[in-house]
Amino acid sequence: MRRGVDVVVAGLLLIVLSPVLAVTAILVRLRLGSPVLFRQLRPGLDGRLFTILKLRTMRDARYPGEPDADRTPPFGHRLRATSLDELPQLVNVLRGEMSLIGPRPTLQEQVARYGPHERRRLEVRPGLTGWAQVNGRNALSWPERIELDIWYIDHRSLALDLRIIGRTVARLVRPHGVTGDGGVNPDFPGPTDPP
Repeated sequence: MRRGVDVVVAGLLLIVLSPVLAVTAILVRLRLGSPVLFRQLRPGLDGRLFTILKLRTMRDARYPGEPDADRTPPFGHRLRATSLDELPQLVNVLRGEMSLIGPRPTLQEQVARYGPHERRRLEVRPGLTGWAQVNGRNALSWPERIELDIWYIDHRSLALDLRIIGRTVARLVRPHGVTGDGGVNPDFPGPTDPP
């Protein structure tokens, strides 16, 4: 049933939001250049790799090793704050690589450092939004995010999913925790023992 809901809702959202997505994509092309879409391999369900889709938020590097924060202009920050850059992931949901709700997909090098406890995040499809997202997002430490995601996996229900959707809408209206301290998202430090 969850998969059916994912397909129906993602399809409807793509149709309804297609004008917003089209205008935003044009603005990305004009302000940040091409390609408009950012593609990156991410581990999904059971660690299987898939190509995540996002709208580009950073310009090309002016020199090797230029920090991401320096490459992100105000326009890119606004895209991230409003989560408009995440809209293409509705296609990932339709493909079955993601779900509407679940732990956010992280980088391969971070998952490579997971211990058995952290790998529990891979028991479900990654989501567009999730329990950790609506409880602090990148303002949380990695151990806090891991525990929130695992708590969600252990307590998944329709009522909890509806609660997450409501809180996601509130976060979109009043963004918080889009980036970590200093505009940089912390890297995953390595496995931690569960409390």
